Amino acid sequence: MPAFDLPPTELAHHRPDLDEPEDFDAFWHATLTGSPPGEPLVSAHPVETGLRLTRTWDVTFRGFGGDPVRAWFSRPAGAGGPEKPLPAVVEYAGYGRGRGLPHERLTWVAAGYAHLLMDNRGQGDQYGCGGDTPDPHADAPGGPGPAARGLLDPHDHHYRRLITDAVRAVAAVRALPGVDPARVAAVGNSQGGGLALAVAGLVPDLAAVLVSAPLLCGIRRALDLTDAGPYGEIAAYLSVHRGAERAAYRTLSYLEGASFARRAQAPAHFGVGLRDTVCPPSGAYAAFNRYGELSGAEPRKEIHAYPFNGHEGGDAVHVRRQLGWLAGVWATD
Repeated sequence: MPAFDLPPTELAHHRPDLDEPEDFDAFWHATLTGSPPGEPLVSAHPVETGLRLTRTWDVTFRGFGGDPVRAWFSRPAGAGGPEKPLPAVVEYAGYGRGRGLPHERLTWVAAGYAHLLMDNRGQGDQYGCGGDTPDPHADAPGGPGPAARGLLDPHDHHYRRLITDAVRAVAAVRALPGVDPARVAAVGNSQGGGLALAVAGLVPDLAAVLVSAPLLCGIRRALDLTDAGPYGEIAAYLSVHRGAERAAYRTLSYLEGASFARRAQAPAHFGVGLRDTVCPPSGAYAAFNRYGELSGAEPRKEIHAYPFNGHEGGDAVHVRRQLGWLAGVWATD
């Protein structure tokens, strides 16, 4: 598939107007403060993985509505004591994937960090090794896929709950032993990248954010460009429910990644494949070019584009860049 979005020279300056609701901040403040009170962390039980160099815990924390959300917490064996707490990476998984098995994602642990991998509520059945977190609120009108669940009202949408879970995951990792609460980074690819970007806009003291091929960025344009993946589920729903576009677009305006990016303050690292038909690159650039514009400062940020790659982007090459960049962020703290 050849490049299908804007040419690189236009992407570099792509900063579209946003259909941002006036109550965007009030909506998310009410969402994040409206759940039952209580400590974020519910439990953390050690699990045997057969890995000698890594210790892992099965974690449960309170997400949206106080619902229990599962996660894997891992750190290098023998590291992360009270005298020398570790920086932590909170990772968000892609669309349709759950937390899987604890030995699947060890890159950040091998780099010497504490690592929390959040489960995706109501997902986990499309690929990978499954998930363990149901979504008890998934009964509003909308399509069967998460992207279209509750599409007609922002209060009902699946991503309102999932983004809240993602924010609470940061609070949960900060409550775990051996973690430096001042050095927490949010990381994700695709849906995970969209969640990490939302967290960056909602958690003002996040230390860093690393996103690649982010979903939920430039949503209106993406719906015009592609029928692939999650955006195609939204289009499919609207092809049946003719006349629901206005309500759907209003809901999606509360989930727009570029709006979260405007409010972010943490150093940011982006990656994008210019032939990505799942999450069109113009969305990533819309978020990148607006990143931090409401923060009152100019956060450190950089973006890496891969002209001949699609949704996989830079893959392992990009991860190598992420590792080097994040080590530099911690070194300058």
